[in-house]
Amino acid sequence: MLENMQNSDVRTLGYVLKRTNYGEYDRILNLLTPIGKFSVIAKGVRKEKSKLAGGVEIFTLTDFNIHFGKGEMGVVTGAKMIRHYGDIVKDFDKMELAAKILKDANKTSEGIDTTEYFKIIDQSLMDLNVAKDLSVVEAWYFINLRKIVGEEINLYRDTNGERLKADKLYRWDNMNMTFEEDPNGDFGEDAIKMLRLMASSDLNVIRRVKVNNNIMSPILRLIHRVV
Repeated sequence: MLENMQNSDVRTLGYVLKRTNYGEYDRILNLLTPIGKFSVIAKGVRKEKSKLAGGVEIFTLTDFNIHFGKGEMGVVTGAKMIRHYGDIVKDFDKMELAAKILKDANKTSEGIDTTEYFKIIDQSLMDLNVAKDLSVVEAWYFINLRKIVGEEINLYRDTNGERLKADKLYRWDNMNMTFEEDPNGDFGEDAIKMLRLMASSDLNVIRRVKVNNNIMSPILRLIHRVV
């Protein structure tokens, strides 16, 4: 993709995944955008009166203008803040989860559909900014991430290839990455329905559903085992 952008100016929305100080006044930014993941340089951004500074903050949706020359790294020529999720930075738990999501995105977004990945990051940060129950955001993000990277959780058949039944209980078999029937299992009909809803719906739809903590506890345990 970078080859197609050489000697061109690109305007795109994006999130800063990582910032690295470079030289005396510059920063190298890893950006996730709907059109790709890029490393760019924001020249002079650490100067006191830099016009770019407000647009290259973490947890901020920014309208970027980037010039791509013949080198591998684009140069940020404009950065206008669209939304800053200020309530995330006021809450340690929110900030910790948001940082985890961006760090994960920086690591896993190479070579995949960044249009879909961008949508997931956008929805996660937007909801996290106002959320009271962070477990829903965390579970939704990682379930949908697995879909994008081609490792979707099987929510319809058990380890024997049988359809999951509403009147049965299941445990998560991490070795086979499927559910296994178990009369003492944590996953019943309601938990599996919630997992299916998370895998098929936008986060704002999930927020309209009353979520039982007894359902979210095993879901989070599952998520922490598979990521």
